[in-house]
Amino acid sequence: MAHAAVSPQTGTKALIASLIGSSIEWFDYFLYGTVASLAFTKLFFPHTDPVVGLLLSCLSFSLTFFIRPLGGLIFSHIGDKVGRKKTLVLTLSLMGTATVLIGLLPGYDTIGVWAPILLFILRLVQGLGIGGEWGGALLLAVEYARNNQRGFYGSIPQMGVTIGMLLGTLSISLMSLLPEEQFLSWGWRVPFVLSAVLVFLGLWIRSGIDETPAFREAQQRGSIAKVPLADTLRCHWKSVLIAIGAKVVETGPFYIFSTFVIAYATKYLGYDKVTALNAVTIATLVATIAIPFMGKWSDQAGRKPLYIGGTVAIMLFAFPYFYLLSLKSAFWLTAATVIGLGILWAPVTAVLGTLFSEIFSTEVRYTGVTLGYQLGAAIAGGTAPLIATWLLDAFANSWVPVALYIILTGLVSLAAIGAARETKDASL
Repeated sequence: MAHAAVSPQTGTKALIASLIGSSIEWFDYFLYGTVASLAFTKLFFPHTDPVVGLLLSCLSFSLTFFIRPLGGLIFSHIGDKVGRKKTLVLTLSLMGTATVLIGLLPGYDTIGVWAPILLFILRLVQGLGIGGEWGGALLLAVEYARNNQRGFYGSIPQMGVTIGMLLGTLSISLMSLLPEEQFLSWGWRVPFVLSAVLVFLGLWIRSGIDETPAFREAQQRGSIAKVPLADTLRCHWKSVLIAIGAKVVETGPFYIFSTFVIAYATKYLGYDKVTALNAVTIATLVATIAIPFMGKWSDQAGRKPLYIGGTVAIMLFAFPYFYLLSLKSAFWLTAATVIGLGILWAPVTAVLGTLFSEIFSTEVRYTGVTLGYQLGAAIAGGTAPLIATWLLDAFANSWVPVALYIILTGLVSLAAIGAARETKDASL
């Protein structure tokens, strides 16, 4: 089998190439979101009402959520028709170039209305590239793995989420030490421009890797899909629904544990913002370490046992989590966040990508995993903090409905995973 011929050096290069792209994607996500509220209102929308300026700045951040599904459809089609490698070079080039150009973009005072227009255009380009990046990065890792290593290989791109968070938080923390005038003048630009180093490294590694063994086999068999999306929806609709449902518990609680908790802890419980941010940072570091171990464990125990175990644990922890936060202790805030985000979420996200890749056939795998991931993220990801905030407001600041929401995401995903077979020993 072709997978057996893959050398350790090639497998390692595939892992690094997949990790770099995923890390840049999430680095940009957290970096842009933070800088948009700190600087872009003043630099790109300075002559509007302050509230309107903030809304426009936030809109520029949310643009990628609208364009990512389109980018996913475009590049997954190319990936299933032309190949994973060429598609990933294209997505990383788009994503990386747009990120660097944002760091070099003149402000409103220099080029007038073209500043916000170009900012919006660059965000759209980023969104297109990001939409196709995750699925390709995942397949680059999984399709290079031996059958008994797919869990470990598939977990590596998932580390990009937490590594991107850490890099984004660290870079902004360092730049925020500058006086405000210097931060607004050039400090915020440094992380965007320096991301070019990661982009060039990623492109250099990806250009030196051959097409994945699984895709080469499909080419040799002549089984490349003519219209991958149509074939996916016609023959693999059940797998798409499983992927969407499985994504719910991986995404919803993640945003509760990593994003919503900061606003909730500071606004409703009186925690210091630095304390809340430190708790999330520590938990993110723990998750980064735990994810590859969980992926490797799934190669022995199977994908479903780890996924189900992590999901049930998240559901059981929902009420204790908010109780620990209510103690208004920095120690218990950190402990609760580390348990939820760093330990219980880790096995779910570690096996998710591998599980997705194993329930689709090679000729539509890029399209299938991307479709399930993007739709699941749209349903449960961007909406989670909004739903949690609405529940707090609707129920007199009670955290009980939010805990029940976390449990509901688990029930949805348990129903989805119940329809999937164990795929640990399946051949790609």
